[in-house]
Amino acid sequence: MKNTNNQLLYDVHETPPMGKWIVLALQHVFAMFGATILVPIIVNDLVGTEILSIPLALIASGIGTIVYVICTKQKSPIYLGSSFAFITPMIAGYAIAGKEGVFTGLIAVGIIYLIFAFFVKLSGKDWIDKVLPPIVIGPMIMVIGLSLASIAVDNIGITADAAFNAEHFIVAFITFSATVMAAIYAKGFLKVIPFLVGIVTGYIAAICFGMVDFTPLIEAKLFVVPEFYIIFKDWVPNFGAVLTIAPVALVCVCEHIGDHKVISNIINRDLLKDPGLEKSLLGDGLATVSAALIGGPANTTYGENTAVVGMSKVASVKVIILAAFFAIGFGFLGKLTALFGSIPAPVLGGVSIILYGFIGVNGLKVLIRNQVDFDKTKNVIVSATMLSLGVGGAVIAFTTGNFSLTISGMSLAAIVGIVLNLILPDSET
Repeated sequence: MKNTNNQLLYDVHETPPMGKWIVLALQHVFAMFGATILVPIIVNDLVGTEILSIPLALIASGIGTIVYVICTKQKSPIYLGSSFAFITPMIAGYAIAGKEGVFTGLIAVGIIYLIFAFFVKLSGKDWIDKVLPPIVIGPMIMVIGLSLASIAVDNIGITADAAFNAEHFIVAFITFSATVMAAIYAKGFLKVIPFLVGIVTGYIAAICFGMVDFTPLIEAKLFVVPEFYIIFKDWVPNFGAVLTIAPVALVCVCEHIGDHKVISNIINRDLLKDPGLEKSLLGDGLATVSAALIGGPANTTYGENTAVVGMSKVASVKVIILAAFFAIGFGFLGKLTALFGSIPAPVLGGVSIILYGFIGVNGLKVLIRNQVDFDKTKNVIVSATMLSLGVGGAVIAFTTGNFSLTISGMSLAAIVGIVLNLILPDSET
């Protein structure tokens, strides 16, 4: 059991005793739960109709993780959950081409992963660093967070055109404070799930202020078969939003590599070599395709669950597999879905203030960690252009006959950033 080489209690191929196995798997479920269900909650709230559902997000997370585990030959203790990177692109994609356009775009994202995996298999991964260096990736991540910041403010109700509501502000502040306290002062597992702590605390506060309607929860059945949104049965592909959504895959590929480097350090195994980056990208890509085929959000590797591995010293892939089955099972609990569907906007706003800012700061950390030199005019131009286009909400639309093409926001920023970085000279004359 004890692995003295890497000081893990259980290595990737080992299985803990049944009691520990279940507890450890539930820890992984709770670690991913808050973030995974937030994606459909936020997207639906902003659009005003249901694009994604909480049950399908959980089920897609579990299925995607199992697909990933199979592709990586049970050698990588990574869990996949809903990606925040696609919130704004999905909203923009829905405005362009409806739900069909959103899920067609997500399938395209998965295909891009597969293309990357193919080229890594053929030629290694050095070319990724040339196409997606830190000066491109940093601003891309920053745009993801900063473009969402106004949403958090709207949910709290502290915009210039909104009447100030003291109760909403107090609930948001309590949620915010609980998240901060958990992130800074909590010990053990609670420190891994600050957003879930914030949501639970804020929800209790919202109940005290009478903001929660329990009617849907009371009326919901305990077990419900989710309404799957299956390709060719419930919808047909619409390519109108592909270029709005698909380029975000570039960010997630880099996030994928970074997460695998982190978990490799924790378990003292180079996962980029064994099972190999091509296999992990294949797993991540097929996971996102499988999610989109049933109406779920794009999947991505979850840092929260990597933290659980580091904290517990248990890298057993069998634990990850059991957690995936638990997530799928939770997707069929109607009461649970109704509970999270009743979360008031101020609670979402309070936790999102940190969440979206946290995403943006991660982009800044990429630039700092890689010591990007902003005395170079090229770096200033690339980052400044990307931030202006992404945060400014720039849109380029073409329409010719029955063909229409729209590139907006972060996708436009990503494309322009890549092109500028490749064509501008490194040295100044």
